[in-house]
Amino acid sequence: MSIRARIAPLLVALAPLTALAPAGAQGAEIWVTNEKDDAISVIDVESLSVTRTVPVGERPRGVTFSRDYSRLYVCASDSDAVQVIDPETGALLHNLPSGEDPEQFILHPDDRRLYIANEDDAVATVVDTAARTVLAQIDVGVEPEGMAVSPDGKVVIVTSETSSMAHWIDADTHRIFANTLVDQRPRHAEFTHDGKQLWVSSEIGGTISVFDAATQELLGKIGFEIRGVNPDLIQPVGFKMTSDDSLAFVALGPANHVAVVDVPGRKVLDYILVGRRPWHMAMTPDDRLLFVTNGVSGDVTVIDVAAREAVKTIKVGRYPWGAAWRP
Repeated sequence: MSIRARIAPLLVALAPLTALAPAGAQGAEIWVTNEKDDAISVIDVESLSVTRTVPVGERPRGVTFSRDYSRLYVCASDSDAVQVIDPETGALLHNLPSGEDPEQFILHPDDRRLYIANEDDAVATVVDTAARTVLAQIDVGVEPEGMAVSPDGKVVIVTSETSSMAHWIDADTHRIFANTLVDQRPRHAEFTHDGKQLWVSSEIGGTISVFDAATQELLGKIGFEIRGVNPDLIQPVGFKMTSDDSLAFVALGPANHVAVVDVPGRKVLDYILVGRRPWHMAMTPDDRLLFVTNGVSGDVTVIDVAAREAVKTIKVGRYPWGAAWRP
Protein backbone atom coordinates (compact mmCIF):
# COMPACT_ATOMS: atom_id res chain seq x y z
CA MET A 1 0.00 0.00 0.00
CA SER A 2 1.29 3.48 -0.85
CA ILE A 3 2.17 6.07 1.79
CA ARG A 4 -0.67 8.28 0.51
CA ALA A 5 -3.14 5.44 0.97
CA ARG A 6 -1.91 4.74 4.50
CA ILE A 7 -2.13 8.32 5.72
CA ALA A 8 -5.45 9.18 4.06
CA PRO A 9 -7.62 7.65 6.85
CA LEU A 10 -5.49 9.46 9.42
CA LEU A 11 -6.04 12.81 7.76
CA VAL A 12 -9.77 12.25 7.68
CA ALA A 13 -9.74 11.41 11.38
CA LEU A 14 -7.77 14.59 12.09
CA ALA A 15 -10.43 16.79 10.49
CA PRO A 16 -12.13 17.52 13.85
CA LEU A 17 -8.81 18.89 15.13
CA THR A 18 -8.45 21.31 12.26
CA ALA A 19 -12.04 22.43 12.79
CA LEU A 20 -10.98 23.78 16.20
CA ALA A 21 -8.60 26.28 14.60
CA PRO A 22 -9.33 30.01 14.91
CA ALA A 23 -10.63 31.91 11.91
CA GLY A 24 -7.98 32.52 9.28
CA ALA A 25 -5.69 29.75 10.55
CA GLN A 26 -4.42 26.87 8.44
CA GLY A 27 -5.65 24.27 10.92
CA ALA A 28 -3.73 22.09 13.37
CA GLU A 29 0.02 22.70 13.20
CA ILE A 30 3.35 21.41 14.46
CA TRP A 31 5.90 24.14 15.25
CA VAL A 32 9.52 22.97 14.90
CA THR A 33 12.57 24.93 16.08
CA ASN A 34 15.63 24.87 13.78
CA GLU A 35 18.86 25.51 15.71
CA LYS A 36 21.06 26.51 12.77
CA ASP A 37 18.49 28.65 10.92
CA ASP A 38 17.28 30.76 13.87
CA ALA A 39 13.76 29.99 12.66
CA ILE A 40 10.69 27.85 13.20
CA SER A 41 9.15 25.64 10.51
CA VAL A 42 5.35 25.43 10.76
CA ILE A 43 3.91 22.12 9.54
CA ASP A 44 0.25 21.87 8.59
CA VAL A 45 -1.09 18.61 10.04
CA GLU A 46 -3.70 18.14 7.31
CA SER A 47 -1.34 18.44 4.33
CA LEU A 48 1.80 17.26 6.18
CA SER A 49 3.80 20.08 4.62
CA VAL A 50 5.63 23.20 5.77
CA THR A 51 3.36 26.20 5.23
CA ARG A 52 5.53 29.00 6.61
CA THR A 53 8.78 29.85 8.36
CA VAL A 54 8.93 32.16 11.38
CA PRO A 55 12.23 33.91 12.24
CA VAL A 56 13.20 33.86 15.93
CA GLY A 57 16.31 34.45 18.07
CA GLU A 58 19.62 32.63 17.91
CA ARG A 59 19.73 28.85 18.32
CA PRO A 60 16.10 28.13 19.20
CA ARG A 61 15.54 24.90 21.10
CA GLY A 62 12.73 24.46 23.62
CA VAL A 63 9.26 25.50 22.41
CA THR A 64 5.78 25.48 23.96
CA PHE A 65 2.44 27.27 23.79
CA SER A 66 0.30 29.02 26.39
CA ARG A 67 -2.80 27.09 27.41
CA ASP A 68 -5.03 29.01 24.99
CA TYR A 69 -2.39 28.80 22.22
CA SER A 70 -2.35 32.59 21.85
CA ARG A 71 1.35 32.86 22.75
CA LEU A 72 4.38 30.84 21.72
CA TYR A 73 7.37 30.58 24.05
CA VAL A 74 10.78 29.86 22.47
CA CYS A 75 14.14 29.25 24.15
CA ALA A 76 16.50 31.34 22.01
CA SER A 77 19.57 29.88 23.69
CA ASP A 78 22.34 31.98 22.12
CA SER A 79 20.24 35.13 22.49
CA ASP A 80 19.96 34.42 26.25
CA ALA A 81 16.22 34.98 26.01
CA VAL A 82 12.87 33.28 26.13
CA GLN A 83 10.95 34.93 23.34
CA VAL A 84 7.18 35.36 23.30
CA ILE A 85 5.75 35.13 19.77
CA ASP A 86 2.29 35.84 18.37
CA PRO A 87 1.62 32.58 16.46
CA GLU A 88 -0.94 34.21 14.18
CA THR A 89 1.43 36.86 12.82
CA GLY A 90 4.83 35.44 13.80
CA ALA A 91 5.67 38.79 15.41
CA LEU A 92 7.93 39.00 18.46
CA LEU A 93 5.82 40.36 21.32
CA HIS A 94 8.56 40.63 23.95
CA ASN A 95 11.38 38.76 25.69
CA LEU A 96 11.19 37.26 29.15
CA PRO A 97 14.06 37.55 31.69
CA SER A 98 15.19 33.98 31.25
CA GLY A 99 18.76 33.95 32.53
CA GLU A 100 21.72 32.83 30.43
CA ASP A 101 21.55 30.02 27.87
CA PRO A 102 17.96 28.82 28.29
CA GLU A 103 17.64 25.38 26.72
CA GLN A 104 14.43 23.76 27.90
CA PHE A 105 11.50 24.91 29.98
CA ILE A 106 8.13 23.80 31.27
CA LEU A 107 4.96 25.85 31.67
CA HIS A 108 3.11 25.36 34.95
CA PRO A 109 -0.56 24.29 34.73
CA ASP A 110 -1.47 27.75 36.08
CA ASP A 111 -0.38 29.07 32.63
CA ARG A 112 1.72 31.72 34.34
CA ARG A 113 4.86 30.27 35.90
CA LEU A 114 7.55 29.25 33.42
CA TYR A 115 10.42 27.10 34.74
CA ILE A 116 13.58 27.48 32.66
CA ALA A 117 16.82 25.45 32.68
CA ASN A 118 19.90 27.71 32.44
CA GLU A 119 22.61 25.31 31.32
CA ASP A 120 25.65 27.56 31.80
CA ASP A 121 24.67 28.84 35.27
CA ALA A 122 23.55 25.60 36.99
CA VAL A 123 20.25 27.23 37.97
CA ALA A 124 16.58 27.01 37.12
CA THR A 125 14.85 30.35 36.66
CA VAL A 126 11.18 30.79 37.52
CA VAL A 127 9.49 33.57 35.54
CA ASP A 128 6.05 35.11 35.91
CA THR A 129 5.02 35.31 32.26
CA ALA A 130 2.30 37.93 32.89
CA ALA A 131 4.37 40.31 35.04
CA ARG A 132 7.57 39.45 33.09
CA THR A 133 9.54 39.20 36.32
CA VAL A 134 11.81 36.58 37.88
CA LEU A 135 10.14 34.90 40.84
CA ALA A 136 13.10 32.73 41.86
CA GLN A 137 16.39 31.23 40.80
CA ILE A 138 16.98 27.71 42.10
CA ASP A 139 20.48 26.27 42.38
CA VAL A 140 20.56 22.82 40.81
CA GLY A 141 23.26 20.50 39.45
CA VAL A 142 25.75 21.13 36.66
CA GLU A 143 24.31 21.65 33.15
CA PRO A 144 20.55 21.51 33.82
CA GLU A 145 18.43 20.63 30.81
CA GLY A 146 15.36 18.42 31.22
CA MET A 147 12.23 19.98 32.77
CA ALA A 148 8.92 18.50 33.88
CA VAL A 149 5.96 19.47 36.05
CA SER A 150 3.51 17.10 37.71
CA PRO A 151 -0.07 17.19 36.41
CA ASP A 152 -1.28 18.69 39.72
CA GLY A 153 1.36 21.42 39.48
CA LYS A 154 2.91 20.62 42.89
CA VAL A 155 6.30 19.26 41.76
CA VAL A 156 8.81 20.53 39.20
CA ILE A 157 11.70 18.39 37.95
CA VAL A 158 15.07 19.59 36.67
CA THR A 159 17.65 17.14 35.33
CA SER A 160 21.36 17.98 35.45
CA GLU A 161 23.50 16.42 32.73
CA THR A 162 26.90 16.46 34.43
CA SER A 163 25.57 15.70 37.93
CA SER A 164 23.47 12.78 36.60
CA MET A 165 20.57 13.77 38.81
CA ALA A 166 16.90 14.60 38.80
CA HIS A 167 16.08 17.39 41.24
CA TRP A 168 12.59 17.39 42.79
CA ILE A 169 11.36 20.93 43.52
CA ASP A 170 8.35 22.08 45.52
CA ALA A 171 6.52 24.40 43.12
CA ASP A 172 5.19 26.60 45.94
CA THR A 173 8.39 27.10 47.96
CA HIS A 174 10.87 26.71 45.05
CA ARG A 175 12.96 24.44 47.29
CA ILE A 176 14.54 21.11 46.32
CA PHE A 177 13.14 18.35 48.53
CA ALA A 178 14.82 15.35 46.88
CA ASN A 179 17.65 14.45 44.51
CA THR A 180 17.65 11.13 42.69
CA LEU A 181 20.56 9.65 40.76
CA VAL A 182 20.07 8.53 37.18
CA ASP A 183 22.46 7.24 34.55
CA GLN A 184 24.92 9.45 32.73
CA ARG A 185 23.75 12.66 31.03
CA PRO A 186 20.00 12.92 31.67
CA ARG A 187 18.30 14.88 28.87
CA HIS A 188 14.52 14.74 29.22
CA ALA A 189 11.92 14.15 31.94
CA GLU A 190 8.16 13.61 31.92
CA PHE A 191 5.49 12.55 34.37
CA THR A 192 2.92 10.03 33.26
CA HIS A 193 -0.44 11.70 32.66
CA ASP A 194 -1.84 10.16 35.86
CA GLY A 195 1.04 11.73 37.81
CA LYS A 196 2.11 8.44 39.39
CA GLN A 197 5.50 8.03 37.69
CA LEU A 198 8.42 10.17 36.55
CA TRP A 199 10.49 9.03 33.57
CA VAL A 200 14.01 10.40 32.92
CA SER A 201 16.11 9.60 29.83
CA SER A 202 19.91 9.30 30.11
CA GLU A 203 21.65 9.89 26.81
CA ILE A 204 25.09 8.43 27.53
CA GLY A 205 23.80 5.89 30.04
CA GLY A 206 21.46 4.57 27.34
CA THR A 207 18.50 4.10 29.68
CA ILE A 208 15.26 5.54 30.98
CA SER A 209 14.88 5.59 34.77
CA VAL A 210 11.34 5.22 36.14
CA PHE A 211 10.48 6.64 39.58
CA ASP A 212 7.50 6.47 41.87
CA ALA A 213 6.39 10.12 41.96
CA ALA A 214 5.04 9.88 45.53
CA THR A 215 8.13 8.33 47.14
CA GLN A 216 10.88 9.16 44.61
CA GLU A 217 11.77 5.45 44.71
CA LEU A 218 13.41 3.97 41.61
CA LEU A 219 10.99 1.44 40.14
CA GLY A 220 13.26 0.24 37.36
CA LYS A 221 15.22 1.10 34.25
CA ILE A 222 14.53 0.53 30.58
CA GLY A 223 17.39 -0.37 28.27
CA PHE A 224 17.50 -0.55 24.49
CA GLU A 225 19.10 -2.94 22.00
CA ILE A 226 18.81 -2.71 18.22
CA ARG A 227 20.15 -5.47 16.04
CA GLY A 228 23.05 -4.24 13.91
CA VAL A 229 23.42 -0.94 15.82
CA ASN A 230 26.43 -0.29 18.07
CA PRO A 231 25.22 0.09 21.68
CA ASP A 232 27.22 3.32 22.01
CA LEU A 233 24.98 4.88 19.36
CA ILE A 234 21.78 4.14 21.27
CA GLN A 235 21.29 7.41 23.14
CA PRO A 236 17.75 8.11 24.43
CA VAL A 237 16.82 11.79 24.54
CA GLY A 238 13.26 13.11 24.02
CA PHE A 239 10.19 10.93 24.47
CA LYS A 240 6.42 11.23 24.43
CA MET A 241 3.66 9.13 26.00
CA THR A 242 0.18 8.51 24.66
CA SER A 243 -2.60 10.19 26.63
CA ASP A 244 -3.68 6.91 28.24
CA ASP A 245 -0.09 6.16 29.40
CA SER A 246 -0.06 2.90 27.48
CA LEU A 247 2.83 3.60 25.11
CA ALA A 248 5.96 5.75 25.13
CA PHE A 249 7.93 6.70 22.02
CA VAL A 250 11.63 7.34 22.70
CA ALA A 251 14.05 9.11 20.35
CA LEU A 252 17.36 7.22 20.32
CA GLY A 253 19.69 9.85 18.86
CA PRO A 254 22.53 8.52 16.68
CA ALA A 255 20.80 5.13 16.48
CA ASN A 256 18.34 6.80 14.06
CA HIS A 257 15.40 4.94 15.57
CA VAL A 258 12.45 5.61 17.83
CA ALA A 259 11.69 2.94 20.42
CA VAL A 260 8.11 1.95 21.25
CA VAL A 261 7.78 1.10 24.94
CA ASP A 262 4.93 -0.52 26.85
CA VAL A 263 4.58 1.93 29.76
CA PRO A 264 2.93 -0.34 32.38
CA GLY A 265 5.29 -3.22 31.68
CA ARG A 266 8.36 -1.03 30.98
CA LYS A 267 9.18 -3.29 28.00
CA VAL A 268 10.38 -2.32 24.53
CA LEU A 269 7.87 -3.49 21.92
CA ASP A 270 9.34 -2.22 18.67
CA TYR A 271 11.80 0.10 16.93
CA ILE A 272 10.93 2.50 14.10
CA LEU A 273 13.56 3.74 11.66
CA VAL A 274 13.43 7.54 11.33
CA GLY A 275 15.86 10.26 10.16
CA ARG A 276 19.35 10.98 11.42
CA ARG A 277 19.66 11.75 15.12
CA PRO A 278 16.09 12.16 16.35
CA TRP A 279 15.80 14.63 19.23
CA HIS A 280 12.29 15.54 20.36
CA MET A 281 8.71 15.03 19.26
CA ALA A 282 5.11 16.22 19.37
CA MET A 283 1.97 14.11 19.22
CA THR A 284 -1.53 15.03 18.08
CA PRO A 285 -3.97 15.04 21.05
CA ASP A 286 -5.87 12.04 19.67
CA ASP A 287 -2.62 10.00 19.70
CA ARG A 288 -2.81 9.28 15.97
CA LEU A 289 0.30 10.99 14.60
CA LEU A 290 3.74 11.54 16.11
CA PHE A 291 6.14 14.12 14.66
CA VAL A 292 9.84 13.43 15.33
CA THR A 293 12.56 16.05 14.78
CA ASN A 294 15.71 14.62 13.16
CA GLY A 295 18.59 16.99 13.93
CA VAL A 296 21.27 15.88 11.50
CA SER A 297 19.08 15.08 8.48
CA GLY A 298 17.11 18.33 8.82
CA ASP A 299 13.68 16.76 8.59
CA VAL A 300 10.68 15.53 10.57
CA THR A 301 9.45 11.94 10.49
CA VAL A 302 5.69 11.41 10.78
CA ILE A 303 4.74 8.21 12.58
CA ASP A 304 1.35 6.48 12.50
CA VAL A 305 1.04 5.68 16.22
CA ALA A 306 -1.43 2.80 15.90
CA ALA A 307 0.56 1.10 13.12
CA ARG A 308 3.92 2.00 14.72
CA GLU A 309 5.13 2.94 11.26
CA ALA A 310 6.83 5.94 9.68
CA VAL A 311 4.52 7.26 6.95
CA LYS A 312 6.19 10.46 5.76
CA THR A 313 9.34 12.58 5.95
CA ILE A 314 8.98 16.38 5.89
CA LYS A 315 11.97 18.56 5.09
CA VAL A 316 12.36 21.49 7.51
CA GLY A 317 15.35 23.68 8.43
CA ARG A 318 18.85 22.93 9.68
CA TYR A 319 19.12 20.99 12.94
CA PRO A 320 15.47 20.75 14.00
CA TRP A 321 15.27 20.35 17.78
CA GLY A 322 11.97 21.00 19.56
CA ALA A 323 8.36 20.52 18.49
CA ALA A 324 4.98 21.69 19.75
CA TRP A 325 1.38 21.10 18.62
CA ARG A 326 -1.13 23.94 18.01
CA PRO A 327 -4.81 23.58 17.10
